[in-house]
Amino acid sequence: MSNEIKAILLAAGLGKRLRPLTLDKPKCLMEINRVPLLKIWLEKLVKIGCSEVLINTHYLAEQVTDFIEKYSPVELKIKISHEETLLGTAGTLIKNINFADQTTILMHSDNYTNCDLNGLLSMHKNKAKNCLLTMLTFNSQNPSSCGIVETDKRGVLTTFHEKVKNPPSNIANGAIYVFDSQFISWLKDQNQEFIDFSKDLIPCLTDRIQTWHTNDFFIDIGTPESLLLAQKETIKKKD
Repeated sequence: MSNEIKAILLAAGLGKRLRPLTLDKPKCLMEINRVPLLKIWLEKLVKIGCSEVLINTHYLAEQVTDFIEKYSPVELKIKISHEETLLGTAGTLIKNINFADQTTILMHSDNYTNCDLNGLLSMHKNKAKNCLLTMLTFNSQNPSSCGIVETDKRGVLTTFHEKVKNPPSNIANGAIYVFDSQFISWLKDQNQEFIDFSKDLIPCLTDRIQTWHTNDFFIDIGTPESLLLAQKETIKKKD
């Protein structure tokens, strides 16, 4: 496994639940105490030794492209993959499958967390032998709105509940995944269409996903309320 890391950062979403905030600004550029989410994630990627990042765009794509040109870290080589039609989280990966030719981390730019991703990368290097990728999990305050994960004693996923009523726990999929050529080879061999990572891919990988759990603050910036909560958390952390 190469020591170098690539990343696919999903930034194409419409941000419908965040309206009216996203009527004139994409959700990846929503700010947590004056710092855009996209900038927060790019800086996190620099800290874990990432060398190249692919960012997909769609909604208000010009704003995203302009931001990247002006403010992206010099340490990162950034490729933009524009989608005229949204491809879905798995669809974006499949379109850019040749980009993921070494250890790759896939994540959503509209999440926010305090956690150090080095622990996730370390777990991936030491994952159970039969596993093809590693998933970050967190403690959800609203588990019925998340994909809930059940694991065995090794932390390997055994059951996945995607946004169900009365979920069995609050241990949720953070939609941050690490994988390498073994997973990409498996994906290329599949004779079916994958659009959504959680709905289409994960059910095919029961007992083949290693998990790494963080107890740090982690939230999907999907609504004005969650954005405000993330802003309050960063103020609390500074204090």
